[in-house]
Amino acid sequence: MRCSCKECGTYMVQADSDLLGCVCPDCGYRCRDCLGTDTVVSRENLGRLAADPRFSPDALAANFAPREGEDDEEPGGTDRGKWGSWT
Repeated sequence: MRCSCKECGTYMVQADSDLLGCVCPDCGYRCRDCLGTDTVVSRENLGRLAADPRFSPDALAANFAPREGEDDEEPGGTDRGKWGSWT
């Protein structure tokens, strides 16, 4: 995410450093608002998640497969898929 500086309004960019967040190129103000809950996953924990069978491609794909008894067609014959229409 990119945002404007709270101090001077300049377009900020994400910093590639030990301190995660955005840095204003004009005034140097640092911001971490776009990081949300400020809960960064460490490299070690991310590695553990990658090895977790719940996050395997097959397990994730199964969450999007139609389950028995589900019908993708809406009543009245308008087939807009499981999630409806974006238009």
